[in-house]
Order: sequence, then C-alpha cells, then structure tokens
Amino acid sequence: MKSKRTSKQIKILSLTACVLIFAVLPTFGNMRLPGIIGSNMILQQKSEVKLWGWADPYEKISITTSWNGKSYQVVGDRDAKWAITVPGSAAGGPYTIVFKGNNLITLTNILMGEVWVCSGQSNMEMNGNWGLKDIIEELPQAYNNNIRFFYIPKKAAKYPQDDVEGSWVVCDSNTLKSFSAVGYFFGKKLNEKLNVPIGLIGASWGGSAAEVWTPDSLINADAVLKSAASRIQPSGMVPYHPGYAYNAMISPLTNYSIAGTIWYQGENNTETAGTYSRLFATMVYAWRKAWRKDFPFYYVQIAPFRYKKKNSGALLREAQLQSMAVPNTGMVATTDLVTDVNNVHPENKHDVGWRLANWALAETYGQKMQAYKSPVYERVSFDKNKVLLTISNASRGMFVKGNKINDLEIAGKDSIFYAAKAILKHNKIIAWSDSVRHPIALRYAFHDTSIGNVFNQERLPLIPFRTDKWSITTP
Repeated sequence: MKSKRTSKQIKILSLTACVLIFAVLPTFGNMRLPGIIGSNMILQQKSEVKLWGWADPYEKISITTSWNGKSYQVVGDRDAKWAITVPGSAAGGPYTIVFKGNNLITLTNILMGEVWVCSGQSNMEMNGNWGLKDIIEELPQAYNNNIRFFYIPKKAAKYPQDDVEGSWVVCDSNTLKSFSAVGYFFGKKLNEKLNVPIGLIGASWGGSAAEVWTPDSLINADAVLKSAASRIQPSGMVPYHPGYAYNAMISPLTNYSIAGTIWYQGENNTETAGTYSRLFATMVYAWRKAWRKDFPFYYVQIAPFRYKKKNSGALLREAQLQSMAVPNTGMVATTDLVTDVNNVHPENKHDVGWRLANWALAETYGQKMQAYKSPVYERVSFDKNKVLLTISNASRGMFVKGNKINDLEIAGKDSIFYAAKAILKHNKIIAWSDSVRHPIALRYAFHDTSIGNVFNQERLPLIPFRTDKWSITTP
C-alpha cells in the first residue's frame, strides 16, 4: 500500500530541493578596488597608469578610461586578483573610469597631475587641528579643486599589506584641517608654479623612527642597522619593530605612480645618529625599488631642540647632511625657523613646505629658481692663526643677522673649542680666536640648540657643520 505524503511534507521537500539547487549554482562576488584608487583621485600625468583590484577567479573585466575613450580587458587570476597598465595623459580632467565585471564601478572627478607622498613623523603630521596659525589663516580661501589629499590612517603590520583605508578628497576648509601643513604648502606652491593638479598622499606617524619605515628584511640583513634598531624603545602607541609602518602604510601604495616623496623625520633617531645616514640611504633605495622608479626624495633637516642627550641633535643633523650623497635627494635647513628650542614642533610649516617646493621646482621640474639650496661648508684651509672657509651656494655673498656669528668655535690640537671672531668676504668666512694660536678645527652652530644666523643673499641659512672628525659623546 502506497503511503500518502501530506501537503506539508511536499512543501518541505520542495524547499529542500531548491536549497540544493542554489547550493550547486555558482555565486559571484563583487569586483573591488584598493582604497588608493577612487573618485577624486589625481593620477600621475605623462606616465602609465596601473589599475588593480580583486574579483572572482577568471572574471572578465572591461575598463573604459574617458581621457582617451578606449576600453581595456583584463581577467582575474586564480588568486582572485587582477591588474592592468593603461596609457595615461598630460595634466587635465576631470575624467572618469568605468569598471564592468560582475558589478559596475564608476569613478568620477579624476584629474591628471603631479602626485607626491608626504611622510615622516610628527613634524610632517602637524596640521590645522594642532592650532597652526599658518593653516588657520589659510582656511577661508582653502578651496582648491586642483589640490587633492589622500590621508592614510596610522596602521602597523608585521607583513606587507596590499590595501589601505582612505579616500581622495578635494582641498577645502574642512579637509585641510587634518592634512599635513608641510605637505599642503609644498603642494600649493607646486600648483601655483606648475599650473597642474597636485595630489598629496599623507603617510606619517608622530614619534616614529626611520627603521619602522624601512623593510625589516633590509634592517635584519645589515648587522649595523640591526644593532641600532634593537635600541629603539617602545613608546606609547608608536610602532618600534622595523618595517611595521612601511608594511601597512607604504607598501600598499607602490603600484600607484608618483612623482616623488617629501620627508620630515629624524627626531626619534637622535640616539642612533651614527647609523642614520646608512639607514636613510637604505630606506630611500628600498622605496625606489618598490616603486620601480628612481624618484626624487626631498627631506627636512631637524630643527634646533634641547635633547636629553647632549650633542645627539647636532650629530643627527650632520648625518642628514651626509645623506645628500644619495643621488636625487635634497635637504631643507630649518635652523632659522625656530623660536623656542624647548619645543620639538616648530610652528612655521609654511616656509618648510615652500623650501621643499623650491627644490622640486628646480630639480624635478627644471624651473629657473633664484635660490633653493642652503649655503653649505665646502672646504677649509689654515694659515697661521686663521681659518679660511669656502662656502658653496653663496655665489652672491653672505650676511650675518646680528652683531656676530652665533656658535662659531675654533680648536687647536688639544680639542678644546673657543669662541671665534670672523669676517665674511663674499663666499668666504675668515675666522680666528686669540685663545688658539694654531687652529686645526672649526665648528659652526654645532650644538643641539644652535640657531644659525649666517645666510646667503637669498636669505637661506648656512647649514651647521664641523671641519673635524673627532669623536663626540652623547652622555
């Protein structure tokens, strides 16, 4: 005798069958893009544009770029990733990019221009929310559709990451408040002088050492750098393991084409100043290798400050000066932009940004600049009780603010330094001291808190220096 199924049982069987059918049907995920690629972005002009993201394995994606009206095809790989490089264009816009796969993504208000990464520690991070007068004065007229910001939140990672959070925003009185003041003034001057859109990517972390911005594999492969890195002490919410900031905040950007980098950091490396120039070069070369481009790297020499360990600031500034041996770099001096040596955060970020921009305008963009390099010690000679210094980047001569040169000191073979007298003759400094009959060494502004007062005629400060190589302790 056949059993009769109730209507309720039939409904249950039907639902079960439907579930089984849907379980074996393919499901499609949404194609997505990395945070750095989005509406309002600025792409590096006159270069190839790399676009990438994630999708289903073997998903077919069509990409249409409005600046040339062309479409390109790419297929997701077995790891659910895709990437394609398309031709860019000269500065201009606004443009759109349409991505069509299992879903549709349309990016709008895209410009072609110049893209710079702004990185370092707190002096790069400082913004309008810190109460900076220079930025507060900018806010009423801050809106500029041709300056865009991408701010990267502070994150650390043990291994290199492939994405960052964030979105591109237009510069206005609201977005400017939380973006790097140095970066903004740098970008503003480039925009004014080049008349092209400027994209600024902010990746900074107050209190960070340069080691955390350098791939850990390179630190660990160098016994000197590894030893110095082991001396970094944990401090608050700041990463101290080598590579941790690089992995989370720099590595995810390296597919995105840039013009160059500006850098303001060093205060947290004063206790390992002896290895900083080696570390800095390692970091710069690592970034360039990751981007596959020998881009310019312009940086700021740390300002006078009363450090706990005497001489540590002076030695770090010396290491930064030595770092100019790395090709395609440039350094901005700031000894004249300080009003309080007990404040590690000088408030004048306007002039810092403009001096960085002058380096870029001259060296990267080939513009004729009256002066952008600070005068720097070139060579020394000794004649009886006199010291003769030749200064480069002072072709029109130099001048002193005040009655005498601050912190100019001479020593003989006993290594004891005495205050020196001096006269300026064009690009020469002639110095002597009644206390030193046979001088063999001279130092200028070579103290942690020295505020220099010698300038070239373009009003750029003479970079602190010493002619000796004697060992200096940091008790």
